[in-house]
Amino acid sequence: MATRETSRSTSRSGGTSRSRTNNRSSNNNGSSTGSSPRSGSESSAFSWDNGGRTAVIGAAVAGVAAGFAANIGRKFIVQFATGRGDWMESLKNEHEMTLAIFDKIEATRDDQTMMRGMLLMQLKHALSKHAMEEENVIYPALREANEGAEADHLNSDHGYVKTFLYELDNIEKTSPEWIAKVREFRTMLETHMEEEEERIFPEFHASLSEEQNKKLTAAMHKEGLKLA
Repeated sequence: MATRETSRSTSRSGGTSRSRTNNRSSNNNGSSTGSSPRSGSESSAFSWDNGGRTAVIGAAVAGVAAGFAANIGRKFIVQFATGRGDWMESLKNEHEMTLAIFDKIEATRDDQTMMRGMLLMQLKHALSKHAMEEENVIYPALREANEGAEADHLNSDHGYVKTFLYELDNIEKTSPEWIAKVREFRTMLETHMEEEEERIFPEFHASLSEEQNKKLTAAMHKEGLKLA
């Protein structure tokens, strides 16, 4: 009798132990399954695969290349808007374009301050590009041709150009003094342009060979592209 009771007790104990063991095993398996990484089809909508990254990088590179090409194209259009002739003809055309901006400025009223500001910016850009071409290419070439006095005189005029631009920035655009300063500036520039177009540049151009004029033209346009 005692033996059968012991046997049943042992059986119940063994069954309970196996049941608890099985439950723990089942729980562990469930936990393991829950923490396992998602398959490719269940990955987050915010995750990128290699193909996605490659596509985005490719699009970015293409965008940069397109922007660069467009900027280069714009520069060529601006630089050669005055024609593809030789350096003297191109500079003369730039003079005419500058005077056309003066015409627009002088046509404004005292209350059109925004328009005056925009036109002044255009004038600054046109004069800066023009000055870079002359100061970095044409005037040095004049000095090489023993025309240093002429080059220094023209370069000195450019200093006054900067002074006029500074003054126009610091005078109220609603003031009659502003437009009076514009007209004074124009008179000074026209004298400078006439010296270049009617005497200094034609004489210098005639003293150079065709090949020398071509090289000077190429160098001048290359310099102008930097600010176009």
